[in-house]
Amino acid sequence: MREHDHEPIPGLPEVLPAGETILWQGAPDRGALARRALHVRTIGWYFAALAAWRGLSLASDGAAAGDIAAGAGLLLILGAAAIIPLALYAWAAARSTLYTITDRRVVIRAGVALPMSFNIPFAAIEAAGLKLHGGGVGDIALRLVPNQKIAYVLLWPHARPWRFARPEPMLRCIPEAERVAQILGRALAAATEAPVQPLELPADQPIGAERPAAAMV
Repeated sequence: MREHDHEPIPGLPEVLPAGETILWQGAPDRGALARRALHVRTIGWYFAALAAWRGLSLASDGAAAGDIAAGAGLLLILGAAAIIPLALYAWAAARSTLYTITDRRVVIRAGVALPMSFNIPFAAIEAAGLKLHGGGVGDIALRLVPNQKIAYVLLWPHARPWRFARPEPMLRCIPEAERVAQILGRALAAATEAPVQPLELPADQPIGAERPAAAMV
């Protein structure tokens, strides 16, 4: 039996109620998740810079070529020891995650060791927005109404960074993010009676910008 074979519908903990329709399902891009959420590229450059500095330092002190290679190589090995587990976790996190948008809610099924489903009705969403990273990959963050809260530690890495006091669930590093944002924006506009404001993100695009009264994230 596979890990999620118990789900009546992939990504959902129960059968959809009558009249509810799935509009989109998808998962994070593994490489983008490793780079954006777990910062493997930044860590790699950091250890590469340390190795280069160590090599130059040893060379300036007149060390033998073998000692220079050993000193720099040790730092590269330490860097690999840090990066490989993070890359493996990003792979496992992407594999275990499935985002679902219906015409009534957003569902995040996530969790490597302990799979969980976070059910976010449209009525619980105060604002939403899109941040593109390039190559069509992007993040969609959801700001919840004040009386709704999901613990940051439970959401991570599917949470907007540094929002600890008021965590914001995030569809993170999804391919074709702009198209997904349009799907969510239209669904929110159709389902939300009260106006919803766009959530400001650096270099972001409000979801549903063509219908400002219902724009989110």
